[in-house]
Amino acid sequence: MGRPALRPGRILLISLSLGAVIASAAWAAVPADADTPSGGRTGTAGSAGGESDDLMSALSAFNDPRLSPDGTVTAGAYTAAWNHVTQMPVSTGTFSEVTTQPYDSDALHFRDQNASNSGGSAGYSAGRIAALAVDPTHVGALYAGGADGGVFRSTDDGATWTPIADHLPALSVGSLALMPDGSLWLGTGEATTASDNYAGSGVYRLADPVTGSFSSANRVGGGELDGSSIHEIRLDTAAGYVFAVTSHGVYRRTLTASPASAWVAVLAPCAGIGVSGVTCGVSSTFADIASDVAVQPGSSGRSLVANVAWRSGGAYNGFYYSGNGGTTWSEANPTGAINPKDIGNATFAYSADGSRLYVVMESPTLINKAGSNTVLAGVFVSPSGNIDGPYNQIATSSVLANSGSAMKRTLIGPGYQPGVQAWYDQSLAVDPADPNHVYLGLEELYESRDGGASWQTVGRYWNFGLPCFGYTLAQNTCDGNVMHSDQHALAFSSWPGHAPEVYAGNDGGIYARPTTQTTPGWRNLNASGMLRTLQYYSVGVGALSSGGTAVWGGLQDNGVSFLSPKGSTYQYTYPGTTTPVTEQLNPAGEMSEPFGGDGGDQLVNPANGCQTVGEYTNLAMSLTNNCGYTANDDGTPSAITGIAPSDPNARFIAPFAADTKDSGFWVAGGEYVWGDTKTWSSTSGADWQQLADSGAGHSITAIASRNHVIWAAWCGACNPSSAFGRGILTDYGGSWHQITLPSDFPNRYISGVTIDPADSSGGSVYVTLSGFSRAWHEAPGAGYGHIWRTTDGGATWTDVSGAATAADSFPDAPANRALIAPDGTIVVATDLGVFVDEVSADGPGHWKRLGLTDITAAGNLPTSTAVYLSSSPDSKTLYVATHGRGLWSTPMP
Repeated sequence: MGRPALRPGRILLISLSLGAVIASAAWAAVPADADTPSGGRTGTAGSAGGESDDLMSALSAFNDPRLSPDGTVTAGAYTAAWNHVTQMPVSTGTFSEVTTQPYDSDALHFRDQNASNSGGSAGYSAGRIAALAVDPTHVGALYAGGADGGVFRSTDDGATWTPIADHLPALSVGSLALMPDGSLWLGTGEATTASDNYAGSGVYRLADPVTGSFSSANRVGGGELDGSSIHEIRLDTAAGYVFAVTSHGVYRRTLTASPASAWVAVLAPCAGIGVSGVTCGVSSTFADIASDVAVQPGSSGRSLVANVAWRSGGAYNGFYYSGNGGTTWSEANPTGAINPKDIGNATFAYSADGSRLYVVMESPTLINKAGSNTVLAGVFVSPSGNIDGPYNQIATSSVLANSGSAMKRTLIGPGYQPGVQAWYDQSLAVDPADPNHVYLGLEELYESRDGGASWQTVGRYWNFGLPCFGYTLAQNTCDGNVMHSDQHALAFSSWPGHAPEVYAGNDGGIYARPTTQTTPGWRNLNASGMLRTLQYYSVGVGALSSGGTAVWGGLQDNGVSFLSPKGSTYQYTYPGTTTPVTEQLNPAGEMSEPFGGDGGDQLVNPANGCQTVGEYTNLAMSLTNNCGYTANDDGTPSAITGIAPSDPNARFIAPFAADTKDSGFWVAGGEYVWGDTKTWSSTSGADWQQLADSGAGHSITAIASRNHVIWAAWCGACNPSSAFGRGILTDYGGSWHQITLPSDFPNRYISGVTIDPADSSGGSVYVTLSGFSRAWHEAPGAGYGHIWRTTDGGATWTDVSGAATAADSFPDAPANRALIAPDGTIVVATDLGVFVDEVSADGPGHWKRLGLTDITAAGNLPTSTAVYLSSSPDSKTLYVATHGRGLWSTPMP
């Protein structure tokens, strides 16, 4: 999540502490006092200080809706919903992948100096990679785990990739591990952020990963790990065990156990498992969160170390030691440079001979300290390999900043120094051939060849702001030691006859190079465009005058993507000129990134696909009328104009849309409802007019307008807690008013508002609700149903989710977006796929899964979270944005 957009003049107002991010043993929300009012933030290359706060907001924006209203969802909710989905009737539709072109985040003519990160030298990008594994017995065999995109296989050392887990119940990946028998083990529920752990469905074992694909039948164990996030799968070959490091503690099973044999908890200090007498010091929500386990080489599999800690601090936080293969544990007492009272999230790495134990660790003290430039406690080594040390400190934030880092204060500005996101970015590995050769991943990638005595930044954050950088290509003399930011995974190859390589997985995909390489440069494993793990928030489509369509979408940490047919062109008359110029939009058949940073909602002119409005964060909208194309190599003239209204309380992903009847009217929502009648002629935020106030402390979560009848849903407080609230505001009937919702209307996050185009009055509306029903909440208020409807302007409401026990009822899973097809069919995107209600055929409340009868067949939508729906300009094609498997399309139902 590390790349701010280059957009000057924005300041992010934030009250969310660095520690207030979900990392739950169940599913849990941040504290009630952690609401995140917004503005914007300074986004120049020289000032990226708000990016860690942006990341916190992003995680809350994705997590909070799913945990509303009370912040906890009992185990089994996701599995129950999936089991229901597999038994639902089917509306036949074949999905096709849209985002198949390589994604060039450095595209030459999409380098607007105020809005784009193109030119920063990250190269081709994919989505966040949470796990990596290299097969030592099959030359060229690599496996990559997308944060929300499942597992991909390469058999040619990253030149090409194939998805092998698209139809598991969960595509959120926490860990991958290859076993001695050649099998690949997958731990679901990403633990990098712990914001997606609701999607975890346990551990899976694929016997032949070189040729096979994962299926539900590959699950290892029972339901004991449902709802867990699994940080690591660790193998203890000598003792015959495999460990799952989870948000519920450490679990173990024998390597020879039958697939159905349960995982057994062996370390959960707060629960008194594996160790006794430990004070917990936090609520059950944040108890027993395990980050890592390491087996000491040369100990016959008996000596293990574990880190169990809540990143914001807890009495149970610490290192734990087992001398009997994990059967019993004791608290370690690290000495030397490590402060045992300030142990947070940590990663271990032993040298291959077990003689040294390296540790990277975040500091709960710093994470709770306002204004911290870093939350990195440091990098340490126990020269004897003993968990108790004594430890030497071998790196600090300052040391790393002075190692060639682009995050040095004098380059990037204050507030964003190495390790500022050490609670999110953390990986560590020792070269198997050299105990002194260490790789460290934080926001950047660092390397030491002398056991930590000195460090070099080998994977810079970007090149912006460096003395070597120039927007004109001839003046850009930066070397190749740069990659996408935010490092999460490291792995090594050791194939006979091939030079050993190191592989780095981060928020932009995978990079590799030989471990012996000391010259700058990396091999980009995303270049084929086949590692398709992009995490979209939105999708919008418009026609191109040269033929075909332009497809746009906002992304997590990868800006806004622009896709057009290879060879497509656009005629544009530049300001101050009178002659149209024909520009080549896509000569190479690749996607580009005209807008940088994080994307959000997206508005595209259906009649002109080169006109789009993208969102950075928090309603920081920008507009282009020429596809963001910059005619000159240096990113000039500017092609993108900022048009953000000044709103005090916009959501991280704030909604905006065009009126579905009057394309000359736009609406947007922060705390206020905003209207814009200048639309594509807008030149600044001053073109937005404030129309209504949703209420102090409220933030609009969804908005729609038809013939200037506006409906806006809001939350406030938005964090799941006893203070959570939601409501609906409208001007239906001619004046603004809050809707009085009935007592049985769920008190959950309202994720979407859709006005029925068949009702010219604008009084027929569908709303979608996120989260899970009352059946999975201990506290009252969650209610039932995910799709509610009014036909009388909000005077009465009906749950059209269907009878809860019926096979054709709507699944009890978060609903994210609704669209009404031309024939009146209701189409809804959810965390478990896309569902339709053919209202004209059998009345409302009878739902079908959109796809093929065989839920595992190619042609179905992968089970990555479907977050957004858009129609093609001719209304014949439905586009679906997924948060982990890119963009897809299918004939409109």
